[in-house]
Amino acid sequence: MNIPDYFLRRPALRDEDFVHFERLYRLMTEQEGTPELTYDLSAPKWMFLSWLCETKNIVLHGSANPAIAEFEPRQSNDVNEFGNRRAVYAASDGIWPIYFAIVDRERVTSLLNGCFRIPDDEDGGYAYYYYFSVDQDALPHFPWKNGMIYLLPRDSFEQQAPIEFDGTLVEMTQWASPVAVRPIAKLVVEPDDFPFLCQVEGHDPALVAERAKRDPDGFPWRTP
Repeated sequence: MNIPDYFLRRPALRDEDFVHFERLYRLMTEQEGTPELTYDLSAPKWMFLSWLCETKNIVLHGSANPAIAEFEPRQSNDVNEFGNRRAVYAASDGIWPIYFAIVDRERVTSLLNGCFRIPDDEDGGYAYYYYFSVDQDALPHFPWKNGMIYLLPRDSFEQQAPIEFDGTLVEMTQWASPVAVRPIAKLVVEPDDFPFLCQVEGHDPALVAERAKRDPDGFPWRTP
């Protein structure tokens, strides 16, 4: 499958970190309520979060609000049918939610982003790809701040259906729950925890809206 170069590929996880991730996960499960994790590992936070999604029954939600006790379904606004309904949304990926957690919504008026994975022939696993953009007027002013990643139980969530493209099955990492969800833990993240901070692009919201209306399947609508 020919992946356009504007999609960013996730670096590989490191096997030597897994034993430390497992230890932190076990400590988390021994606590009551919604513990805020103390992260003192050498591996980047996104690696731990990605490992959680790939090995545990967990999905993630990023938010600037550090004190959410329960997520209620809300109506979303998306050109995609799956993402345009009343639900709690989350991701089975450790990088995508950080983007939502750290973006400063007081400065940013338009978000354009996506995450998917495809089979990786080299190691038999998956290769993860991303696209991140904010409105071009906000981007030069460092529109980022600290945020929170919430770890949610996957039980009530449904995964967005995969699509076939160029002979390859593309798996979406977006999930939706029609019912309220209580987080099982949370983790503070900072802009520096986002590995693609310097690769975030800028877009013209009006132009993207016009192109998306004309071609709903043309994400990320970079060309006419």
